[in-house]
Parts: sequence; structure tokens; C-alpha cells
Amino acid sequence: MKIVEQSHEIISLPDNILQDIEMSGRTCYKSEKKITNDSAEKFVSKLIQNGHHAMLEFGDITVKFITNRGVTHELVRHRLFSFAQESTRYVRYDNKIEFIWPVWFKDSEKSNTDQLFITEMDIWCDLMKNASNTYKKLIQLNWKPEEARDVLPNALKTEIVVKGNIREWRHMLKLRTSLKAHPQIRALMQGLLKDLKEQVPVLFDDI
Repeated sequence: MKIVEQSHEIISLPDNILQDIEMSGRTCYKSEKKITNDSAEKFVSKLIQNGHHAMLEFGDITVKFITNRGVTHELVRHRLFSFAQESTRYVRYDNKIEFIWPVWFKDSEKSNTDQLFITEMDIWCDLMKNASNTYKKLIQLNWKPEEARDVLPNALKTEIVVKGNIREWRHMLKLRTSLKAHPQIRALMQGLLKDLKEQVPVLFDDI
């Protein structure tokens, strides 16, 4: 058994994403002649300010997440994205099972060092060990991975590739970085949002 941190990786973010959105948007106004080498950022910013978000659908971003199964259950509810997820039906975990560390343990560690916190953490780790050992025993008894997976918890590490247009990413990030969001998915999306603001600030700075 291994405990790992969740993470994200932007695997596709076209360098000309703003230019593609500008070209699409200017088609509506037949203002293509106004395109210059540096006009895209200002034009896209104006689209966002004016609420003309349909044009943002002409720019796609693909991200790979390493997180837990509970988070991916929430991710796939965003139906307009495309998903490719690690399958517990076909992936065999008998050699090494990984689980995602809950982010609230980190937060608690900074302010709470009493025995209660240590006990809670130990309980969680014991549960992951039990699930891991039970899964391996079932595999040894010739259960198929799709059958043995029934004993694995939501904390199981999984990888998922998510592709969507800018409009949908903005919608997801607004929802999933909210204080009302589950802390695990909020932490994951906050990291992604930070990266996107650094790479294409005009598209995400208002979130």
C-alpha cells in the first residue's frame, strides 16, 4: 500500500488558443480585418466582460488528474467534457494499491497536534491497509479485478484525463473552487486554476 498526493498536469493548452477564439468571435461581427499580432487578448477579454461566452467554446484544454475515485465521481457529472479514466474493471492492483491522502489531514496537522488527530489519521490508514489486503486476498482466490474492486474505497488513487472547452472549464472551476465544494476537489481545482491563471490569465483571472 502507498499513500500519494493528488495532482494535475495540463497536457494540452494550444499556444494560439486566444487567436482561435478571436477568429471565431470576429466572424460574428465580420471584423476579421481588425486582427493584429496582439489583438486577441483584448478581444477575448471583451467577450468575457460582455457575457459572449459561446465563443469560448472554440478553445480546448486537456488536463490529466491524479486523485481519488470520490473526486472523479464528481468530475464526470460535468457531462460536456470528454473523459478517459483508469478502469478498476481491467487494472489489476494486486502488486501495489495506492490511495490519495485526504487534504484535511494536512490542514489539521498545522493546528492540531493532540492525540485525537493522530488517532483519526491512524484509523484511516488502517482502513486503507485492510482494503488493500482484502483486495489482494480476493485476487489470490481468482476473483477478477472487476469483482474484487467492490472492497476498494473512494480514496483509491485513479488517473483521469479531462478535455473540455474554455467555457466549460470556467464553469467547473467556479463551482469546484467554491467554499461549498468538497475540500478534496476544491484543493485539486485550486491548483489547476492557479496554473491556468499563470498561462492564460485573460481567460481565468476573473474566477
